[in-house]
Amino acid sequence: MNTGFEPFPWLALILLAVVVLGTLRARHRLRALPRLAASQDPSALSEYRWITASGVRPDRELAASAAAYARHEGLLVLDLVPERMPVEPLLDLLGDVDPGRFRTDPVTAGRGACHALLVHDSVLGRSETAPGENLSQVELIAVTARLKQFAPRATGHVAAPGLTALRQDPRSAKARMRAFGAPPAVGFAGLLGQAGAFVGAAYATPFWGLMALAAWWVQPYAVLAGRSPVRPRDVHGDVLARPAMAVYRWIRGVAGPTAPAEPTPEELAAMRARYADDTADGTDRFFEERRDTCPWCGSDRLAVRVRTKDRLQGKPGRFVLERCRDCQVVFQNPRLSPTGLDYYYRDFYDGLAARGAEAMFATMSRQYLGRARLVGRHTAPGRWLDVGTGHAHMCLVAKSELPDTVFDGLDLGGGVEEAARRGWIERAYVGQFPDHADSLAGSYDVVSMNHYLEHVRDVFAELDAAAKVVQPGGHLLVEIPDPECWYARLLRRRWHPWFQPQHQHLVPLGRLAEALAARGFTVVEVERGPAHQGGMFVAAVSHTMTAVAPNPRQPWFPGGPTVLRRIRRAVGVTVSVPFYMAAGLLDALTSVAARNFGRAGGSDAYRLLARKDPG
Repeated sequence: MNTGFEPFPWLALILLAVVVLGTLRARHRLRALPRLAASQDPSALSEYRWITASGVRPDRELAASAAAYARHEGLLVLDLVPERMPVEPLLDLLGDVDPGRFRTDPVTAGRGACHALLVHDSVLGRSETAPGENLSQVELIAVTARLKQFAPRATGHVAAPGLTALRQDPRSAKARMRAFGAPPAVGFAGLLGQAGAFVGAAYATPFWGLMALAAWWVQPYAVLAGRSPVRPRDVHGDVLARPAMAVYRWIRGVAGPTAPAEPTPEELAAMRARYADDTADGTDRFFEERRDTCPWCGSDRLAVRVRTKDRLQGKPGRFVLERCRDCQVVFQNPRLSPTGLDYYYRDFYDGLAARGAEAMFATMSRQYLGRARLVGRHTAPGRWLDVGTGHAHMCLVAKSELPDTVFDGLDLGGGVEEAARRGWIERAYVGQFPDHADSLAGSYDVVSMNHYLEHVRDVFAELDAAAKVVQPGGHLLVEIPDPECWYARLLRRRWHPWFQPQHQHLVPLGRLAEALAARGFTVVEVERGPAHQGGMFVAAVSHTMTAVAPNPRQPWFPGGPTVLRRIRRAVGVTVSVPFYMAAGLLDALTSVAARNFGRAGGSDAYRLLARKDPG
């Protein structure tokens, strides 16, 4: 019986919005891609070397033009985009690269057309990369990413007329995904989920669902319409066959050869054995004794705020965050022991997850610039120490805003030493901040602790170290999650900044200001909206995915990746696609409000700048 009820086309409208916005973005980026002009000056060729894919050999005229362009633009790495590059690889490139902003965002990932790279000798030497020919396009993915790190503000792209355009072999899809740092199974499941979303939208609301599908189908025409520096060969044929070819590429990719795993099966087996040994007697040794009083004010009026599992990696264990009813500080109780810290941090920022962690930090340029601008409004620092710097992404971006400042970094891992090799910081310190405080006393105009204090075991010891290292009249910059924000109340244990088990303390603004005042600091400015991290709803979906369908290939997963567990993971990833899309849209809307109108409780984080009393 027809009730006349027509469901609201929410899924179709989300898909349509994603396609339209993606089209506009790709079109804008394509117009920002410069086109290589002929040059008669071959003198720059002596400074550069070629790294090219098999089947691509720039002739001398093209090589001279590219070298002259690179030298004129101050580029140390130049990626050449063939003028006749096929449609789908071009759209993929435009999804990853904004040529207009690539040089102004030095931490953005190095991505290119994977055809030909022109590289200055100085970058080849510092990055220990050899020039070469006949590389696979998969190998060029890794080389491009590596070179960009050593020329963060001097890497660019140009459309190259006459450069041979290669077609991608769909059978290499797994290897390409692996090179980009994406597990192939997740990638293929995500593509299947996207297709399922279109089918579901067309079934539920045929008109709007088919509108969304049609918009995706003709997307290349909309991107390429008008004057374009790239004109793919056989556009009409590629567009006409786009749905069928998408299915064909997916099938060929799934059936294609398996990409070499990272780590290798032997390395993974050794890691699995080590993790099994770590938890053979349970997880009790990873925790200290539960305390009965607040570590901040000593009150015994405690209440459980969150009980949760590890929803970041899915490692075993249960964690409790308690809130002090007197000072409102939230803290892990019982807290992790040093052994527990080693276990839960392992393979999160380094090892298995190193590439993903760096990719995540590379998306935060807005926050990095905001921190530098806050400091720049109050002082012109000569020396700045970033504590907990990781690979020093913040220092690299802040240098754009404060070019005369010398940035140094401190952290526990090897990432800070790699940052010094790349030239992102001047000097690297490895170890605990309080252990370096005496030797660095009074050495810095600015010390920053960005999303660092929530990780440490003793906040007061870290603040004491900062008071010692900041010179009189200098400044301390702190940014941390705000446990009083409404996101924490709404999302409850799935609020990402609870970040269990890594976060040990979450301190309200008032309590932190009091602790700084006790150490001779005066708060000079507080920001909430600009400190908003965003992505809270997408993160909540991710936390649910980890709980419902964890990745069984992770070495801490008991029993390993059985067939049933792999199927559950694939189904979970596929089904989650529309939820991720809806969450992303919700994040975009709420983040605009939080960043522009964020007040107390409206932003998921706050940052403050405090000046050390000259006396």
